[in-house]
Amino acid sequence: MAEVPEITVEALAEKLRSDGQFVLLDVREPWELDRAHIVDARVALAPMSSLTKLGLDGLPQAAQPRGAEVLVLCQHGVRSAQVTAWLSSSGWTRAFTVSGGIDAYARRIDPSVGSY
Repeated sequence: MAEVPEITVEALAEKLRSDGQFVLLDVREPWELDRAHIVDARVALAPMSSLTKLGLDGLPQAAQPRGAEVLVLCQHGVRSAQVTAWLSSSGWTRAFTVSGGIDAYARRIDPSVGSY
């Protein structure tokens, strides 16, 4: 299997502080969002269960252009790596998994986002 492009939580924090254009695609389930989440206008939700059922139609509009920069987030990085690999194989050239997920983000960057 090809290596999945990734971004560190430190690099994500840097991007969140910027006014750059990207989509932070959160693929966790709704119950998980109640426990931990990042508040930013660039966050788009697409639970992996919905993507499994709907395929590319399950992607939020902001993440649909194949040239969009899409940073995929889950709890620890496993689901986001799977979604990133799927996006890459479907033609997205700027899709990256957030290494360590929201758990690593909460531990290393901002504990106020919550953890579970």
